[in-house]
Amino acid sequence: MAEKALTAVIQEAYIHGVSTRSVDDLVKALGMSGVSKSQVSRLCAEIDERVTAFLDRPLEGDWPYLWIDATYLKVRQNGRIVSVAVIVAVGVNTDGRREVLGMDIGPSEAEPFWTGFLRKLARRGLRGVKLVISDAHEGLKAAVSKVLSATWQRCRVHFMRNALAHAGRSGRRVVSAFVATAFAQDDADSARQQWRRVADQLRPKVPKLAALMDQAEPDVLAYMTFPQQHRAKLHSTNPLERVNGEIKRRTEVVGIFPNEAAITPLVGAILLEQNDEWAVQRSRYMTLETIAPVPDDPIIGLPAMAD
Repeated sequence: MAEKALTAVIQEAYIHGVSTRSVDDLVKALGMSGVSKSQVSRLCAEIDERVTAFLDRPLEGDWPYLWIDATYLKVRQNGRIVSVAVIVAVGVNTDGRREVLGMDIGPSEAEPFWTGFLRKLARRGLRGVKLVISDAHEGLKAAVSKVLSATWQRCRVHFMRNALAHAGRSGRRVVSAFVATAFAQDDADSARQQWRRVADQLRPKVPKLAALMDQAEPDVLAYMTFPQQHRAKLHSTNPLERVNGEIKRRTEVVGIFPNEAAITPLVGAILLEQNDEWAVQRSRYMTLETIAPVPDDPIIGLPAMAD
């Protein structure tokens, strides 16, 4: 088999989670021979170098929108099997183009971890962030305020799951429809007024749900202060769902990683592949015309949080 085709087979297997030890068996199973373990290691090292360059690349221009989400993988630590959070950040720049901006591994609720992650992005050139969309990680919420001075949007999908847990099986459909009336409003003021009306209606029968709505209102409705054409993509971490799904699918081949360091080459290669796919798409994720009016108003900034 031609060396170029052999290289492609080996590197593709590695990206799909096949260990370097197993690649040699795969090559033999395909009826090929003449590949040594050192060749396999060299070819896989080439991927590792590309992944490192990709994850450390300078970030140029402004990135108004930033989505951050975590996927949990199993890894061996000190003789135990534990779950660690693999954090992925995706941004949209002022050209309306979407890119994977970075990844990291650590405890999802720890503020120092989130602060360190965002500072690494900032050192690589991340700037101009107006809105960060994520699940309700308190550590991330504080880090967003500290490092980026941006507005934080609590993922609406995750919030609704939490909210409906208070509604009981029989009441979930009705409660979901009630809350959705706030999301259907045309502007931020109308959405906030409707949100409070719904909370007040629910308060007598479902006080815990009403209290949750009171507490979450500014974070769940933050996206309403941004251009209407963007809102369908700003209210949740759904733009990252496909990426996380692919990470889960590919890493199932590995099962349990031997250490945290082993996660980065594989997940990084998946992210590089996804980024390349987005780069060749002709259509922008958002149009330049609708990116232009993103507000630059300190009123919508996240308030400073106590240490």
